[in-house]
Amino acid sequence: MVKNNKFKLLAGPCVIESEEHVMFLAEALKCITEKFDVDFYFKASWDKANRTKATNYRGPGLQEGLRILEKAKTELGVRIVTDIHLPEQAEAVAQVADIIQIPAFLCRQTDLLYAAAKTGRTVNIKKGQFSSHEEMNNVVGKMEYFGCRDFMLCERGNCFGYHDLVVDMTGLVRLAQIGYPVIFDATHSVQVSGGGLNHGNSGNSAYVPYLAKAAVATGVLAGLFMEVHNDPSMALCDGSCMLRLDETEKLLSQIMRIRAVVME
Repeated sequence: MVKNNKFKLLAGPCVIESEEHVMFLAEALKCITEKFDVDFYFKASWDKANRTKATNYRGPGLQEGLRILEKAKTELGVRIVTDIHLPEQAEAVAQVADIIQIPAFLCRQTDLLYAAAKTGRTVNIKKGQFSSHEEMNNVVGKMEYFGCRDFMLCERGNCFGYHDLVVDMTGLVRLAQIGYPVIFDATHSVQVSGGGLNHGNSGNSAYVPYLAKAAVATGVLAGLFMEVHNDPSMALCDGSCMLRLDETEKLLSQIMRIRAVVME
């Protein structure tokens, strides 16, 4: 998959909220992305294992979540990207997902990387907020040792103090110099950890278009990751970071025009 030079868009809600919501968003995003020369992968998590509070909604779980994602894949013809958190989840997820995603907090977990690598699926490895771009060479070394070269490195900002994230655009270039495709997560990059109401996570989705366009302008991206929701104010997870569905087509149009210029 990574040998395909088409610009990739990994997009969808933070978490599976319901079967109906997944089918609605997957169809809507498919219709939008078909207007552009992009490879679209529908993203939704079946479990958010690192929620701030134990009482926060996590998702429908592995079995039900994969059933819903498989329905979207079969009935709508969309490709799927979703996360794993434990090595024993990789095999089941690989039966449905076209891309297996490694969460940023887990990017150094050797057993998790090994399990993902052995599925034969493309792997999207999010760079830890705590890692320098050069440190990702160690992650790359593990994947290569496991015989996997079909993977991407995903930037989502670096810790700046206790709460804020900062995105260094030169970091995208430095990641690309490692030699594997680079994806930019434009929505988690606006997250403020522990900065929300009652010490939960918050964010400022107004900055998403600016970061996305700036990242594409570097000319080194293989694609973008963006969480999208039809009504972020009612989202069950990370609503303050997500792009509105009705803003997606305009932003994607701008992104593709920028990419066309920088690729000349």
